[in-house]
Amino acid sequence: MPYVVTDKCISCGACVAGCETGAITEGETQSHIDVTICIECGTCQMNCPSEAIIFVEETETENQHVSAKAG
Repeated sequence: MPYVVTDKCISCGACVAGCETGAITEGETQSHIDVTICIECGTCQMNCPSEAIIFVEETETENQHVSAKAG
């Protein structure tokens, strides 16, 4: 899950419109990236005007899941 949409998302749709694989959908409060479709091209991150899309290393996401389960 390398690309993640953060709380900075303003739901402008720039990432959705620019995603060549259709991996991004708009939710009620922010967009969401389907990691099973995402090809990790980075276009969404480049198109985002609010810098809400970040690249997260696999080890970081694994640590977050472990921390969430422990808490």
